[in-house]
Amino acid sequence: MAVGREMRWWGWGEDDHASSPPAHGVAWVEGRLGAPLGPSTRPPALETVQLPGTRLKRRAAAALRDLVGDEAVREDPHARIVHAAGKGYPDLIRLRTGDARPAPDAVVLPGDRAQVGAVLALCAEAGIAVVPFGGGTSVVGGVEPLRGGLDAVVALDLGRLTRMLALDVRSRLATFEPGLRGPEVEHLLRGRGYTLGHFPQSFEYSTVGGWVATRSAGQASTGYGRIDRVVAGATLTAPAGEIALAARPASAAGPDLRELVVGSEGVLGVLTDVTLKVRPRPASGIYEGWMLPSFDAGAAALREIVQSGVAPDVTRLSDEHETEMSLALAGLKGAKAAISGSYMRARGVAGGSLAIFGWEGDPDAVTRRRRATTAVLARHGGATLGTSPGRAWARGRFHAPYLRDDLLGRGVLVETLETAGTWSGLERLYRGVRAALETHAPFVACHISHVYTDGASLYFTFLAPMERADPIGQWSAVKHAACEAIVACGGTITHHHSIGRDHARYLPAEDGALGVAALRAVKATLDPAGIMNPGKLLPTSSA
Repeated sequence: MAVGREMRWWGWGEDDHASSPPAHGVAWVEGRLGAPLGPSTRPPALETVQLPGTRLKRRAAAALRDLVGDEAVREDPHARIVHAAGKGYPDLIRLRTGDARPAPDAVVLPGDRAQVGAVLALCAEAGIAVVPFGGGTSVVGGVEPLRGGLDAVVALDLGRLTRMLALDVRSRLATFEPGLRGPEVEHLLRGRGYTLGHFPQSFEYSTVGGWVATRSAGQASTGYGRIDRVVAGATLTAPAGEIALAARPASAAGPDLRELVVGSEGVLGVLTDVTLKVRPRPASGIYEGWMLPSFDAGAAALREIVQSGVAPDVTRLSDEHETEMSLALAGLKGAKAAISGSYMRARGVAGGSLAIFGWEGDPDAVTRRRRATTAVLARHGGATLGTSPGRAWARGRFHAPYLRDDLLGRGVLVETLETAGTWSGLERLYRGVRAALETHAPFVACHISHVYTDGASLYFTFLAPMERADPIGQWSAVKHAACEAIVACGGTITHHHSIGRDHARYLPAEDGALGVAALRAVKATLDPAGIMNPGKLLPTSSA
């Protein structure tokens, strides 16, 4: 049973969309790392990948087939390998070296909400761990099929739950099943004149359920809102039953349980439908590039813009290092010539920080908002690069993971992590995390991509020659050094990648010991057998 577009089992996306850095980009990486890069290597043949034998008992497998149909329970090597990992650095290293352990013992594809509930009840009774699986795009170990001390584990693939259940145009609300991917959501809405406006970098492959379960933030979230800000209602199907949260504009009926199920990462149950706020499809849009004299000057401009209430829908500011990397690897059309030419020198900007802004909506409103924003940028020493860099960014906004895969195949540790902090603490957070990363990686870059009246996000990218003897150990050392710096500097351990497996040990620093205990109590109520996504979100001594 094939469901939706399937990504490469060993990396991001599809072969038809793959891209490599230009020759001058490879030379730039070699210069920055101080080491030559080899040709990009391909992964082993799928049939040679190490795969443990299934531990799912025949009786349990037969019972699952009775619930969802013979073709909707898969135990073949291909299905198990595809569902063996997400797209984080450790995931890809293991798969590229031919190791699919751990892997689910089977993949189960329910066809509706009732089947999801029946599968969870059966697995709870049989002691089978369940890992909800949408697009498989997690970069923090969120879909790793850990057993959590149970005998077997299945991946619950939601790829058959792909309907838009309702569109209330008067209330501007749309209800979706969880397996719909980003392009499918936009296709369904645009045919009716609406958009969700949620465009994470994983947009092409990630799903509605995954967005809500991980508190996703899209590239236009400054204007359209993070996914948690547009959730109006949801149904959580848990082993103990269902929590149905109807869409309401506001309520004072105690703590909002929507805040409990949003970001629950599959450890409480499965989101089987979600109701989201939608907007009319924008009539016009402008994407524009700017250069700011420095990252500090750019951050000051962004703070003034957002606190003045005129923030663009897309707001992205690269520091000096990421500006250099973007021009070297992507060659943003028009930006390189403008930055190096007399046009920029005449404006007193040599180098500096590249910014991309995007405005969408009614043409008059776009013009008004853009004029207010650019006035602030000019006061902070910014100079416009025109629309060419903005259009180039929009065209390539989903392609960075392909470049990561290519560099990984050439022996480069290339990884990202993100955090957020208040404006008053943002500089300390930036300096602290950068210093921690620089102890392990010769090149560190950063950008701000989401701004709020009280603070902003920081998204770091770092490069280092891969240590072939222990690449995952190398990654772990730099990852946790950065996480310790985030905690020490008062940042959030994750702004939009979620907790998963990689950040679980840091949740007590975010929520406190009592807060984590409260979450455990909720899990014990909704998932008394402890089958839901073991080893994720909640810290544990073993998985």
